[in-house]
Amino acid sequence: MTRKIYVLAASLVIFGCAAPPQDQAKVELSAAANPNVPANVPIWKQGMGEEAAASPLAPHAAKMTVTPAAEIPVGNLRVPPGFRVEIWASGMPGARMMTRGPRGKIYLGTRGIGRVYEVTDRGGVRETRVVVDKLTQPNGVVFKDNSLYVMAVDKFLRFDGIESNPGVAPVDITAAFNLPPKQHHNWKFLAAGPDGKLYVPFGAPCNICEPEPAYAQIRRYNWDGSNMEVVARGVRNSVGFDWHPRTKELWFTDNGRDWVDDSGPEDELNRVSRVGQFFGFPYCHADGIPDRDVRKANPCAGVTLPVALLGAHVAALGMRFYTGGMFPRDYQDDIFIARRGSWNRTTLNGYDVVRVTIDAGGRNARVRPFLTGFMDAATNKFWGRPVDVMQMPDGALLVSDEQNGAIYRVSYGR
Repeated sequence: MTRKIYVLAASLVIFGCAAPPQDQAKVELSAAANPNVPANVPIWKQGMGEEAAASPLAPHAAKMTVTPAAEIPVGNLRVPPGFRVEIWASGMPGARMMTRGPRGKIYLGTRGIGRVYEVTDRGGVRETRVVVDKLTQPNGVVFKDNSLYVMAVDKFLRFDGIESNPGVAPVDITAAFNLPPKQHHNWKFLAAGPDGKLYVPFGAPCNICEPEPAYAQIRRYNWDGSNMEVVARGVRNSVGFDWHPRTKELWFTDNGRDWVDDSGPEDELNRVSRVGQFFGFPYCHADGIPDRDVRKANPCAGVTLPVALLGAHVAALGMRFYTGGMFPRDYQDDIFIARRGSWNRTTLNGYDVVRVTIDAGGRNARVRPFLTGFMDAATNKFWGRPVDVMQMPDGALLVSDEQNGAIYRVSYGR
């Protein structure tokens, strides 16, 4: 779309440095570059050019009802020789990000269905229940000590001692964290860093735009909300990160923008080597692709480029470094990444879990298949959407499937 709008831009601080003063000046932005236009158009169409106006592509409808385990075609899944995959739990529509309590209970956040689930393993029989309901995209869940933390777009709750007291009332700690309100790409991933801090991403409120200063970043806080610090900037939409087991550096996935073409820009695997690094959004994507809608001189200057490209429109989400003792030795310190799967692409892409190998210095990344079979390339259809991965104490890998509301267990040699 080439329609133009004019807005008044004020001088503001972005990415840690002052922008040139432009008070009362007219700044020309394309409609694609403004997250609030065009009006009365679904937000997923924002950034669509006129060449794609007739495109049939649209986000896939999520399944919000229980899928019986007997109807999940787990036999279609493929893993490398010596590995085994099985259904570990089911009956949790929309299940996404996972965390494990010290007593072994698993908690899962969701997006559209607004729930958080608890899974209790009773001697191989898994019981599930809803912990909390009717929240706005409560995707972010994490355990700290004996408390479960749940972050939705507009609310942050703490459940103290929930594993031993299932009916505990939550403590509302929202006010201490000053959560920005826009919903698009603002569902959370929560993790406790090796520095003892809480890490939280705040995605861009658009497909492509110049975001307000509160968005397109990863922050860290003390657990009471104090001492907020922006760790990474120019991050379009990260819904998964972890720390290198040896260097303790933060690595994260980031989703590329839509409505350019089938080939990209590709999703990214990034590495934070210093606090406050800039990773390119909205000006520079993938391995150095200038944005067509939000333009500036030398758009990729000063941008930290990805460690690896993860595929076009694959929706790379949850990731973990593998440190367990079950898988073969050459899997140590490798990264597992769940790719939920594309919608803004003619031929499906993703719908799998990949393994990323790196050398001892965190270089020479290579992306290879690990858990596949959630889609049929011949028919261009999918049946499952992996979202998160989590290592268990025995070294097995759990994989959540949002489409079927299930968790799979991947094991080796037993």
